[in-house]
Amino acid sequence: MKLHAIEHPAAKHHTRRKTPKIAPIIALAALLLTIIPAYYPLLKKYDPKNLSSESSPSYLIIQNPIRQTPPHSIDHHLPRENGLPVPADVERVLPRARSRNVGRKRRSRRRKDVKIRPPPPPPPSHRHRDFMMVPKMSNECDIFSGEWVPNPEAPYYTNLSCWAIQEHQNCMKFGRPDKEFLKWRWKPNGCELPLFDPLQFLELMRGKSIAFVGDSVARNHMQSLICLLSRVEDPIDVSSVPDQQFKRYEYRNYNFTIAIFWSPYLVRTTKTDPDDTTQTRPFNLFLDEFDENWTTQIEDFDYVIISAGHWFFRPTMFYVDRHLVGCQYCPQSNVTHLPMYFSYRRAFRTAFRAINSLKNYKGMTFLRTFAPSHFEGGVWNKGGDCVRTRPFMSNESSLDGYNLELYIIQMKELRIAERVGRKRGLKFRLLDVTQAMLLRPDGHPSTYGHWPQAKVSLYKDCVHWCLPGPIDTWNDFLLQMLKKQASL
Repeated sequence: MKLHAIEHPAAKHHTRRKTPKIAPIIALAALLLTIIPAYYPLLKKYDPKNLSSESSPSYLIIQNPIRQTPPHSIDHHLPRENGLPVPADVERVLPRARSRNVGRKRRSRRRKDVKIRPPPPPPPSHRHRDFMMVPKMSNECDIFSGEWVPNPEAPYYTNLSCWAIQEHQNCMKFGRPDKEFLKWRWKPNGCELPLFDPLQFLELMRGKSIAFVGDSVARNHMQSLICLLSRVEDPIDVSSVPDQQFKRYEYRNYNFTIAIFWSPYLVRTTKTDPDDTTQTRPFNLFLDEFDENWTTQIEDFDYVIISAGHWFFRPTMFYVDRHLVGCQYCPQSNVTHLPMYFSYRRAFRTAFRAINSLKNYKGMTFLRTFAPSHFEGGVWNKGGDCVRTRPFMSNESSLDGYNLELYIIQMKELRIAERVGRKRGLKFRLLDVTQAMLLRPDGHPSTYGHWPQAKVSLYKDCVHWCLPGPIDTWNDFLLQMLKKQASL
């Protein structure tokens, strides 16, 4: 076909500027005849009218023909996650209008139109909760996780051989009929926990001192240690005051001192009623102020064991910066009622801040974790009791409720204190008794802290621990930790 045959003679009277050029039309037609046969199967295959959204995602139906690429080609170039393509990370940029004579250079730039964004940073890994991050004594064994196993050789002292047992913990004296609760020892998973060696302990502590800070359960712990050491030596009372809540004992042959500092709330505390001798009225807790009854006394001690818990269930008024900010179990309707967790967290934070602020303190601080009570059938003042005679297995009881919450608070506050203390070279350690004692509902005095006919105001005691009893294991833990520290 000749090109001049396309022009009709009748059209020659028109101005040539209005007549379209023939060459571009011919070139365009040729281009279309080349492209359409090649792309027709592809366009038919990915026609959105013929395919569902599941089989052909919308990101595959692209307006620019150059990007009309089969899925396997797109998947091959996309970043992948868990073996699957991540199309959301592809940013498609439409090309700018360019001259037709760009040629190969244009095609090269078009390949850069599809940009791969750098993949987003992976989400932070889900770490274990702080309360699960329990320090281990070695790479192989966590001494705080295990089971109670029979130990027919126990106990290693009696209520007759140890003078330090208080009446309300002297279960044998007051007629507890069963003795099986004495015949157990703690067996960690994957290793053995050596039983307490009093001679080894005294040698390790020669010329040193240890202070217990807390409530009556802290004193319970100290008395257990004195009873275990009684097989080697009895201490001399060198207390400067007659108050049983602030006692100091000295082992002369080893130049070793034990002391107890009463501080059930760890922070400065006053009574709302100064004449309340029964301690049943609410206490004022100054949650950001140090309790100088112990913070001014511990600077010379080599080891400090700090603990608290059960007193925080009592009616209390909360002060911060000398202003009343809330209360627990108070009758005032115009005061914000806050849970015990509020005061518990702040009290430990203040106590650790006090330790880290002591200029001359160079010792090691142990946090002894909360030891759960075991009231069943009611709360402590409404008929609750603890009458079991055997330990739980680890799969029979789990940490939950307020016991778990208090434990978590202690873990978090210990981590904070440890980070701050590290700057001064101070050391903090975890004495984790919670799991072991959760499994010992049989170790409390219950009604065997006094004679049945005695007229006492005590309720059934499912908070403190019989001596001898499962609380002696706390000193197995302590000795093992001291030996570990001495070997470093």
